[in-house]
Amino acid sequence: MHPTAQKLQERLHELGLDVEIRELADSTRTAQEAADAVGAELGQIVKSLVFVNPDGPILCLCAGDRRVDTGKLGDGVRQATRDEVREATGFAIGGVPPLGHERPVPTVVDESLNRFETLWCAGGTPHAVFPVETDKLLAALPDAQVRNVT
Repeated sequence: MHPTAQKLQERLHELGLDVEIRELADSTRTAQEAADAVGAELGQIVKSLVFVNPDGPILCLCAGDRRVDTGKLGDGVRQATRDEVREATGFAIGGVPPLGHERPVPTVVDESLNRFETLWCAGGTPHAVFPVETDKLLAALPDAQVRNVT
């Protein structure tokens, strides 16, 4: 397993999530690629998107079939640059997981993810993913705000 994916799996286990990161031959960089690779609905793919507001980075978890309305995240919110994403999470775009970052990032979860029993999340690299039950993911994010941001 790629060292980044292995390190993430260890962090997820420390957070109480008993998940197994899977490395795939196909790219999972985009939500559609991930859905195709694992045979899931597009909405089951969690997009871990980093935005920046005047106070710093915000991680927004959004269903693969939805688009974030930055106005619903607050005033002065913009999409983070590649460098800001890596600085905030420790991961590159295309592999950002919903949790297990090098340091805490304020997180907003779009309520549309609750449509699904199981979600698929990035596993630290553009070729790694892991399935997780929606309620278990939310329980592992106790400080996250769950609301409509699409």
